[in-house]
Amino acid sequence: MTIWNLGSINADMIYDVPHLPGPGETLSANRLDRFLGGKGANMSVAAARAGARTAHIGAIGPDGRWALDRLTEYGVDTRHIEQAKVPTGHAIIAVDALGENNIILFPGANYAISQDQLGQALSSAAKGDLLVMQNETSLQVEAAEMGRKLGLTICYAAAPFQADAVLAVLPYLDFLILNEVEAEQLRAATGKSVTDLNIEHVIVTLGSKGARYYLRGTASDFPAHKVQAVDTTGAGDTFTGYVLAGMDHGMPMAQAITQANRAAALMVTRHGTADVIPDLKEVREARFD
Repeated sequence: MTIWNLGSINADMIYDVPHLPGPGETLSANRLDRFLGGKGANMSVAAARAGARTAHIGAIGPDGRWALDRLTEYGVDTRHIEQAKVPTGHAIIAVDALGENNIILFPGANYAISQDQLGQALSSAAKGDLLVMQNETSLQVEAAEMGRKLGLTICYAAAPFQADAVLAVLPYLDFLILNEVEAEQLRAATGKSVTDLNIEHVIVTLGSKGARYYLRGTASDFPAHKVQAVDTTGAGDTFTGYVLAGMDHGMPMAQAITQANRAAALMVTRHGTADVIPDLKEVREARFD
């Protein structure tokens, strides 16, 4: 099968700072690195590195050829990524000594994806393929509607959280992934907890505590591995990509989540985003205390 990802592509500018800056504060960074990022690109790379056939639907600007080359290098099918006239999306990410971060996001070309491009890409999809989206591109609802008509399994990572965006795609979803803060934001917006949603699969990620999986409202907990985190950026995207790859390979959900937890644990021990996502061999061979 194929994982189709309507996803963002960003240049992640990561600044190593002594602490996260407060309002009005000017802060000198210790280091600057540029990585391939965007929640979409991260998920595509994670799924591909987990062994899934992954096709990315997205856009870059005239300055973004390097991102296309990187995605191709990491095993992602890039034939449905087009060049827009606006700049490639980018993120300014501050990471402190404890691995926590804050992010400023410029969407750029991620909002220049056209309906014709989307339709042409999904015309190659087959019934039973997976379609995943995040809230960093245009055409999320259109993709969900199209995917439902084509018989795809529709997955949504509800980040960056925006209540209206989630509510618009909820009727089409088979699978929803969000963190515990986003789950509370969704409850506040809808008056419903995740157990009340009419969605077959829901995962709430819990950071260092692991993840909680709901199958038609029935919960199962999966603890995280204890590691020394240096950078939490991209860990949730790595988790999502590995879960989707596990589903694509026909794994029971418990097995897919367990493997995804291992990948996310490795990811937080590394500085960077898509460029440092672990591959399947690393995940299987990792040893945790």
